[in-house]
Amino acid sequence: MSFWDERYQGEAYLFGEAPNAFLAAQAHRLRPGLSALAVADGEGRNGVWLAEQGLDVLSVDSSPVAQAKAARLAQARGTTLRLEEVDLAGWTWPDAQFDLVAAIFIQFAGPELRDQIFAGLKRALKPGGLLLLEGYRPEQIAYGTGGPRVPENLYTEALLRAAFSDFEIVELSAYDAVIEEGAGHSGQSALIDLVARRPV
Repeated sequence: MSFWDERYQGEAYLFGEAPNAFLAAQAHRLRPGLSALAVADGEGRNGVWLAEQGLDVLSVDSSPVAQAKAARLAQARGTTLRLEEVDLAGWTWPDAQFDLVAAIFIQFAGPELRDQIFAGLKRALKPGGLLLLEGYRPEQIAYGTGGPRVPENLYTEALLRAAFSDFEIVELSAYDAVIEEGAGHSGQSALIDLVARRPV
């Protein structure tokens, strides 16, 4: 059994059933009928929420255990989403298929894989499409309230500005806040949020 399958075992949802707060705060940017990709979506809390907003959602993750729980969550909420089990290290990213890509706490990826994933996020968006990304800053390690303990996996403003210099950066903010996302993320956290648009 993989590391993530083990983490997602059990009835409880590791990161809770509610959507990520940053993602939920972007509701004003959404409209029914948009297509969305939820990257490394785990047990589906974010993909299911996007589906509840009327979006056509593809939720991808490497853990079949997590995806089974995502399907159950969608059913319990009376909504549907498509699920695909993928390894992002080897996935052929769709080309210009989505109006929205949500990438929330995908910091399992070191610098080399991160570059590959960021290129995939860009590729998957249609021209004019929107990327919603949230992660931890290096200061998170001192808080110890979630996320990787590996500094090079964490984001800085400079890193994200450079990585998405070919996109329109709509919003980029670094701040500290208390988050309550199940047992996996809980407490004071060093966050960074990015909203970026693929040029038309």
